[in-house]
Amino acid sequence: MKRYLILEDGTVFTGEAFGAESASFGEVVFNTSMTGYQEILSDPSYCGQIVTMTYPLQGNYGINSDDFESIDPAVKGMVVREAADFPSNFRSTMSLSELLEKKGIPGIAGIDTRKLTRLIRVNGSIKGILTAAGEEPDVAQVVEKLKETPLPTNQVAQVSITRPYPSPGRGKRVVLIDYGMKHGILRELNKRKCDVIVVPHNTSAQEILAWGPDGVMLSNGPGDPKNVPECVDVVGELLGQVPIFGICLGHQLFARACGAETFKLKFGHRGGNHPVRDLVTGKIEITSQNHGYAVDEETLQGTRLKVTHTALNDGTNEGLAHLDYPAFTVQYHPESSPGPEDSNYLFDRFLEMMNAQRKEQQHA
Repeated sequence: MKRYLILEDGTVFTGEAFGAESASFGEVVFNTSMTGYQEILSDPSYCGQIVTMTYPLQGNYGINSDDFESIDPAVKGMVVREAADFPSNFRSTMSLSELLEKKGIPGIAGIDTRKLTRLIRVNGSIKGILTAAGEEPDVAQVVEKLKETPLPTNQVAQVSITRPYPSPGRGKRVVLIDYGMKHGILRELNKRKCDVIVVPHNTSAQEILAWGPDGVMLSNGPGDPKNVPECVDVVGELLGQVPIFGICLGHQLFARACGAETFKLKFGHRGGNHPVRDLVTGKIEITSQNHGYAVDEETLQGTRLKVTHTALNDGTNEGLAHLDYPAFTVQYHPESSPGPEDSNYLFDRFLEMMNAQRKEQQHA
C-alpha cells in the first residue's frame, strides 16, 4: 500500500508503507549510520521524531532480542530507501517491518532519501506527517495542520522511568538519572561492577545524595534542555557534592547548571561516524551521536568550565570538564550503541575519578 510523507513546506514524498498502518506526526531528522537501525529505533532520544536513514538498505540483518536500547521505542516513524523483506542473520527473530508493526510505528520505503536529506541539510529539521497506509490525503489540509501543530516539549517526562530501580553490583555506587537513558550506558557501568541505582528525571538532589553515591551519571535524553529547568537545578545542587559524568542531554544540562547556554542546531548530529578531537590528548575519535542541541561555547566565560572535546565537522562543543570539581561531560555517546567504540574509555575515567574522590575523602 502507498504511504505519503508530507512536510511542513509542502514537499510530498510517495512510497510504500511498512510497519504499522497508522499515521504519525513528528520532527523529521536524518541519521548517517550504515548499521545499527535497531539501536537507533529504540533510542529514547528520538522521542517525537521521524528518522530518515541515509544508508539505502535497512533491515537486512533483522531484529534480535539483545540490541534494544529501550523496551518501547519512542520514535514516531522510519524513512528508508529500501526495507529488506527477508533478513538474514543467525540472531534474527523478526523483520524490521514486524518490529515496527508490533510497536505501532509507521514506516515508508522507496522514497529518494538523498533528496530528503539534502532538503533537511539546507532548510533544517522540519515537521512532517507519515500518512496512514493506503490513505489519499488532502495535502493542503495536512500542511496547514502541520503549521498549526507545535512539536512536544515534554519528551523527557514521556521516556523517563517513574520509579527508581537497582542494578546491583559490588563496585562503586552510581546513581544514574534517567532523562531517556540508552541501556548501553547501564551495560557499561554493569561491566565495571558498579552498584547502579536508576532514578527518574525529576528526583531531587536530596534523594540522590541519600543513596550515598560514589558518583552520579547524567544520561542522554530527548528534546531541548531549556524545557527541563528543574533538572538543571538538580545538577547544580549536585555539583561539588559528588563526581559527575554526563552524556548528551546530560552534558547540556550540566553546562546550563554551570551558567552556560545551549542552542538548537540546524539539522543536528545523528550517526555513528562523527569525528571529535580530544583537546587533551590531540587524538581524533570517531563517535556515535544523536542530538539536536549544543552548548554555546561563547557563553562559557566565567563558568569555570573548560572545553575538552570539539566536533571536527562544524567546530561545535563536544565535551566539558569543571575546573574546581570532579565532573566532566561529553555530547556524544561513549556507550557505543551502535558503535564505534573509540570513546568507551570514558567510563573508566569516571571510575578513576570516583576512586580518587574516595581516597581524598579518606585522607581529609
